[in-house]
Amino acid sequence: MYNIIYIGYQFKVTPLQPGVEILIAELGYAGFESFVETEEGVTAYIQKEEWNGDILNDIQILNSDEFEISYTFDDIEQVNWNEEWEKNFSPIVVDDACSVRAPFHEKPETTYDIVIEPKMSFGTGHHETTHMMIQHILNNDFKDKSVLDMGCGTGVLAILAEMKGARPIDAVDFDNWCYVNSIENVERNNCEHITVIEGDASVLSNKKYDVIIANINRNILLKDMAVYAACLNKKGLLFLSGFYKEDIPMIQQACEKHMLKFQEKLERNNWVSLKFLN
Repeated sequence: MYNIIYIGYQFKVTPLQPGVEILIAELGYAGFESFVETEEGVTAYIQKEEWNGDILNDIQILNSDEFEISYTFDDIEQVNWNEEWEKNFSPIVVDDACSVRAPFHEKPETTYDIVIEPKMSFGTGHHETTHMMIQHILNNDFKDKSVLDMGCGTGVLAILAEMKGARPIDAVDFDNWCYVNSIENVERNNCEHITVIEGDASVLSNKKYDVIIANINRNILLKDMAVYAACLNKKGLLFLSGFYKEDIPMIQQACEKHMLKFQEKLERNNWVSLKFLN
């Protein structure tokens, strides 16, 4: 049997949030493929064959004056991801209406019950941005709407959109781990109207949607705003998240440049989510 050897980095982060979330995002871009949040920070894993001694050189948060981060690392053979998640993944309930849980959790009494096995993908519902996006979907009409879930992570937002009556739905993520995990979660929730696509905004050419959900980060949102605007049907809705309160003017200016009109703001622990109308 072939055993994959991973290198595990144990990071201690102060303050934990938003430090851990920023660190995970930067590590993901650097090639780390899996993460387990801990009481002190996060443990990040990368396959040894993908590792090099300069792997952390471009992790900007390590040089930030706003956070104190220390780490150790060692070789780890055969990581049992399911066991790691069972120890660390707890179910959530949003507005007493939507639950997001793993298969081993007891089924709650909510209108919408999403069962995911998140592995190491983003978007379990625990982070403020995913939580707010779930709130947006709960509070808006999705029946028979065509939907794009951009940066879908685990696919949880696309799954909820289908539960709310949306169809058809495209769930897009450039990360192969997220792509595979979203397919698994779509099947696990018996969804029939979701197409999972591996790629970035370049796959959206000639596509049109009634609703676009984009929970990514500020820089990617700004870079791809013209594409989202071009893909949005008249009277269509655009929901954005993945950025801080301080970023609102920049995001709003980019939206208004493409004639997208601000409708609503949700805020949670300095993270925000905005709704725009085409």
